[in-house]
Amino acid sequence: MTVSHWQTDVPRPTEDVDVLVVGAGLIGCAAAFIAHDAGHDVTLVDARDLAHGASGRNAGFMISGLDSYYHRAVERYGEAVVREMWALSKESIAFWRGIVEKAGDVPYEQCGSLLLAESEAEAAELALAAKALDTAGFSAIYHDHDPLGRGYHAAIEQPDDGAVQPVALTRALLRLSQARLVSSNPVYAIEQGQPDIVTVYAEKAIYKARYVMLCTNAYSPFLDDYFVGRILPTRAQCLVTEPLPERVMDHVGYSRYGYMYYRHTFDNRFLIGGARDLFTAEEADTSEDRLNPHVQSALDAYLKHYFTDVTAPVARRWSGIMGFSVDGLPQVGTLPGKPRVAYAVGFTGHGISLGAMTAQRGIDHLLTGANPGAIAASRLD
Repeated sequence: MTVSHWQTDVPRPTEDVDVLVVGAGLIGCAAAFIAHDAGHDVTLVDARDLAHGASGRNAGFMISGLDSYYHRAVERYGEAVVREMWALSKESIAFWRGIVEKAGDVPYEQCGSLLLAESEAEAAELALAAKALDTAGFSAIYHDHDPLGRGYHAAIEQPDDGAVQPVALTRALLRLSQARLVSSNPVYAIEQGQPDIVTVYAEKAIYKARYVMLCTNAYSPFLDDYFVGRILPTRAQCLVTEPLPERVMDHVGYSRYGYMYYRHTFDNRFLIGGARDLFTAEEADTSEDRLNPHVQSALDAYLKHYFTDVTAPVARRWSGIMGFSVDGLPQVGTLPGKPRVAYAVGFTGHGISLGAMTAQRGIDHLLTGANPGAIAASRLD
């Protein structure tokens, strides 16, 4: 991001901090919790406020795996990497469940997920994915028909998946981390001129930090040019209805290769999102947080086609900016020439699925130099 002379030409305090986490979303708060658990004092800063980015604008799905079907992911990344990523997602979901239990006030439901086929071709893909999951030892149930009776062709059921209220989860993480949050405090420069001190220039203060963790996802390219071409900001669109008299499905649902997704909220509204595949040129490579009437109309049409019994009016529409990794896998590493500035970014729409253990590997890499494994950003060098 750019900053003017006038914005920097004001007196600001200089603060000595232990671990500074930039980005107060789910991943940043998870990193703060993990760093605190390792014995560190954490200061958390955000350009806006807690969960004001994608963490507060997603659908709240705890879905196992990556953004592609298992067998297709194996073709792209290899069996070993995909096994590692599926295991990482399972561990992330277990982490979130642990936070839910500790907090005691986070709405969560282990309702399972359904990956649904909208065509015979996608049904064939699901059959191959189910077989690959079974061979790899991951729990999945294949349905060769539509379990919802709504015009789908087949489904994979993953019983261990669930749904959560993501803002409540983020708030719980912040509370449990005991981190100090400084909101409305954008960072505009990071320097490491000493081996053990990082200087971070933010609007409200200049921080002298022992360690810095960037959890800025879609906004990473605006913080450091290093992320340009590595992290691609991508817009998502959602809507939610007024409360329904009864549920129309028990699981969280994905279809059309993950481009459509839907669920009930905890106050029994129906939430639906996606359709960006129909307007890729408009929704890709943008950080503009606004409604796209074309996408919103496509969501309305989808609702009328597959969920004719959902007649409640739309209560709210919104968008959010996701951080897509250039190769589809999260990225953990340190900034060039700044070994005490680490990052955990690039979740490609699966921040809840992959985020907790990516944050864990990021903190471990920052504090101990541990190898991040398949999500090491060095693979892109």
